[in-house]
Amino acid sequence: MNAGNNKMDLIVKTNRLNTAIQNLTLAEIRLVQLAIIDSREKNEGLSADKPLTIKASRYAEAFGTTRQGAYDVLKKAEENLFERRFTFLDENDGYPVKSRWISQAKYKQDKGTIEIIFTPAVVNEITRINGIEQFFTKYTLEQTSMLNSMYSVRLYELLIQWREAKKTPLFGLNVFRGQLGVNDDEYQRMCDFKSGVLDKAIKEINEHTDIKVNYEQEKDGKNIIGFKFKVLSKNKPKSSKQQCVNRDLGTADMFTIEGLNDKQLGRIARNKRFIADYNHLVSSTSPAGQDPKAWEFEMVNRLKKNPKQFDKRPIRDYLDY
Repeated sequence: MNAGNNKMDLIVKTNRLNTAIQNLTLAEIRLVQLAIIDSREKNEGLSADKPLTIKASRYAEAFGTTRQGAYDVLKKAEENLFERRFTFLDENDGYPVKSRWISQAKYKQDKGTIEIIFTPAVVNEITRINGIEQFFTKYTLEQTSMLNSMYSVRLYELLIQWREAKKTPLFGLNVFRGQLGVNDDEYQRMCDFKSGVLDKAIKEINEHTDIKVNYEQEKDGKNIIGFKFKVLSKNKPKSSKQQCVNRDLGTADMFTIEGLNDKQLGRIARNKRFIADYNHLVSSTSPAGQDPKAWEFEMVNRLKKNPKQFDKRPIRDYLDY
């Protein structure tokens, strides 16, 4: 999916919802992202009484997983997403409000789809776009599709709203942990929180998104009470389409695998971008559509046999992601 080139792939949430206390899993965050995007793509909008359908094939394409992996995600979402809750402050009186994310979920196994209905609180926070764009968090799906941790996605969501300011206010530790989805009994020691959550998330964000971040810790005596972040935009890379325009399509280095060994071809086949680009080449019921090792074996053989069929971007580019 060419998320970066499609305005419909823009995810918009109010900053109030974005900074709410929540504990969605990575897969559940991704389903919410797709729901926001798809409601816009279908020109239907979000409704608190109308189900929105998400296909396993759509999930697999967006996030570079196998169809079977996507089916598993939808099944688990039906079982668990209904139980997820978040807390936000009522803008009228300042009191905390607790809400579920969805009011209904239906998994249709034979069709490989899930139907979900958002709660009124979520619908209100996602759809009430009033034209004051600086009060809304906006980002494209492409920026988070390569992130493999829910902590990375949540930190990106929290930081991206401060990109223009280039720095954040103090994120108080207790609230910040809740915003990331860290439970009270998890990563209780600061060294564990930094190594297991914060530093890993920052590393992923710096490697795979359009911003570069670092942080400073704030102390009260010897105790760390929160963090402040610097948020800088990276130089915008040329899109794959622009790169292709700037290169001679007749040159041999675009599609050749000459000089690449089997290990490198395996890395290419496992690359999430490669999977997303070419997931359509195999049937969801075939071994390659259900098992990652079978996928890798199949794609390596196809790369050796006819590399020119893989023409969405230069083959060697997949080694760089």
